[in-house]
Amino acid sequence: MSCYFRHMKDVLKEAGIEITPENKKEIDRIIHELVEVEYKTCSPTWKGVKERIRGDEASRSRFVTRLKEKLSEVES
Repeated sequence: MSCYFRHMKDVLKEAGIEITPENKKEIDRIIHELVEVEYKTCSPTWKGVKERIRGDEASRSRFVTRLKEKLSEVES
C-alpha cells in the first residue's frame, strides 16, 4: 500500500473507495495526478493531499469528488 493511504482512510471511505491489491496502483496514480506530483514520489504526494483534505471543507469535498470521478473514468 502506498505510504500515505493509511492516513487517508476517512477520505477513501468518504469517496466509497476500498483499496484492493487489484486497484491500489491505479488509485495511487490517480492521486498523484490530482495533486500534480510525479508518480511514485510519496512524500510530496502526501503533502499535496494534506493541503487539499485538511484545509477547508470545500477543498476536501472537491478532492473527494475529483477522486471518485477519475476512478469511475478508469473503471468504465
